Amino acid sequence: MQPLKLVETTPGHYSLLLTAGDTPSDTAVDEAGHEPNGYFWEGMAEWLIRTRVPELDGRLKFDPEGGMFCAYGTDREALAALGSVMAEVVNAPERIGALIATAEEAGVVFDD
Repeated sequence: MQPLKLVETTPGHYSLLLTAGDTPSDTAVDEAGHEPNGYFWEGMAEWLIRTRVPELDGRLKFDPEGGMFCAYGTDREALAALGSVMAEVVNAPERIGALIATAEEAGVVFDD
């Protein structure tokens, strides 16, 4: 799941975290015309849920910032599943451009 981290913030409450601007895909995200900040990664997470893991829809919440992506909730399994799917994207800069283009063609507007 690296570079994402899943932490228990308080008993029974978890956060999935990614330090934005420090990922293997940053340059590719820039080249696709986006800023690789927490808001961009929220949009990507929502797209991945919609297209790859729809069973996670409604099972977690988002609270990104400029320098950090954060998904949180009490469903550790859902957060871990999202972390695994996101790690595939974050660690595959050669695929991110096409994924962004596909999402944008489907109407996704990345709020970066």
